[in-house]
Amino acid sequence: MLALASRIEFITRLIGRSVAWLCLLMVLVVGIVVIERYWMQSGSIRLQESITFMHALIFMLAAAYTLAAGDHVRVDVFYGHMSPRAQAWVNLLGTLLLLLPFCAFLFWSSWDYVALSWQIREASQEAGGLPYPFPPLLKSAIPLTAILLLLQGVVMGLRSIVTIRQPGQVYSDPSDD
Repeated sequence: MLALASRIEFITRLIGRSVAWLCLLMVLVVGIVVIERYWMQSGSIRLQESITFMHALIFMLAAAYTLAAGDHVRVDVFYGHMSPRAQAWVNLLGTLLLLLPFCAFLFWSSWDYVALSWQIREASQEAGGLPYPFPPLLKSAIPLTAILLLLQGVVMGLRSIVTIRQPGQVYSDPSDD
């Protein structure tokens, strides 16, 4: 059970670290756009749209990584003072009652939206914007985000179950940063 959790989390962390490089690329592209606009008195709609696309991809594809790192926003008034077993119960119930249904809804509700984008070969609505297939690729990240969050939710659930069943043993992944 824990071996499966470790494999899933390895993938989550690999994707998160890879997506982090988009931050550097996005900063470089913003710099190019600023230089074009203020020093060369020109601009590129494609570059400006690519910044928005990279920003969206960073947030969507790094969401599971952020969840794995425990860096999502959480109200810690009570949670921080709980025992590891009580925290595991909160994590398990939160995963089962909130995270997994949200992931299912996100996947289900985005499927037709993404399929239509591919079907009509959607391109940017801006003149000189990003061509096909960039908008459908970005939209495809929505159901992918749901899958990645769902997988990380499975990891959280498995870890919680281990902690609940074996109160003295709190699971920690040996590959943690």
